[in-house]
Amino acid sequence: MMTVKTKNHKVTRQVGFRLDKALVDLLSDVSRSHIQKLIEDGHVFVNNKAEKANYRLQEGDVINVVEREDKPSDLVAEYIPLDIIYEDDDIIVINKQRGLVVHPGAGNKDLTLANALMYHTKQLSSINGEFRPGIVHRIDKDTSGLLVVAKNDLAHNFLAAQLKDHTMSRKYLALVHGVIFEDEGKIIAPLGRDRKNRLKMTVDLHDGKEAVTYFIVVKRFANATLVQCRLETGRTHQIRVHFEYIRHPMVGDSLYGKKADSIYKGGQLLHAKELTLIHPTSKKLMTFSAPLPKYFENILKTLE
Repeated sequence: MMTVKTKNHKVTRQVGFRLDKALVDLLSDVSRSHIQKLIEDGHVFVNNKAEKANYRLQEGDVINVVEREDKPSDLVAEYIPLDIIYEDDDIIVINKQRGLVVHPGAGNKDLTLANALMYHTKQLSSINGEFRPGIVHRIDKDTSGLLVVAKNDLAHNFLAAQLKDHTMSRKYLALVHGVIFEDEGKIIAPLGRDRKNRLKMTVDLHDGKEAVTYFIVVKRFANATLVQCRLETGRTHQIRVHFEYIRHPMVGDSLYGKKADSIYKGGQLLHAKELTLIHPTSKKLMTFSAPLPKYFENILKTLE
């Protein structure tokens, strides 16, 4: 069922604010990440004209926020086996399997991690709405590995703040095409929505948002390289786009990789192997790890 919600806001005390900052002030019930996505997807207008996040508001401006969603009336709890690494009253750390979408969206109405979480427990944060219960951050459908879920709103806000100030550390293993000769590196390239294909992100030196990826070479093969990546920022598809940008696209990546991939065609070989965070209640530093999935290990063996 398609639902359309329109909110109109006349600018008063937000004169001089950036558009995104003004919406954070005006829409107290909506997360900053959701506001940014609305702007990126072209659902925010000023005086009926689409504007960018850095537009400076003027007196008399009217902000129009239009949300269109094709979604079920409520989220259905579904039994999907989960590999739970850790759980307490505040958080759940999950080793997500490849192929599992994190929450419902266009083309994915059910069989998501959100559906599985609803079956597992009713104690989940409500910050991101009923269709993203407990979801603090995401990893792509075909990316495997660790993510943390919040079981209450206090825990959610505490974890979200760590994502924002980069005190939550995430390390990934990725197999990329070609041989990287440098032992380590830092990719600094701002990212934005691809204007020709809205499903893709791209390096946008003019309007993109800051994005930084550190990498260390773990092992070199004849025509591929295994790298460990650490995110300083967490933009959509960040690691995938950054390695495509330096001409080492990810093996198996149907969106950013080689069209004729001779190594693997089953989705990007990217695994979130380590997650370090400060616990919302105990304030202790906790580190979790998840081994490479068998299919990933098997691909590496064929390259040796």
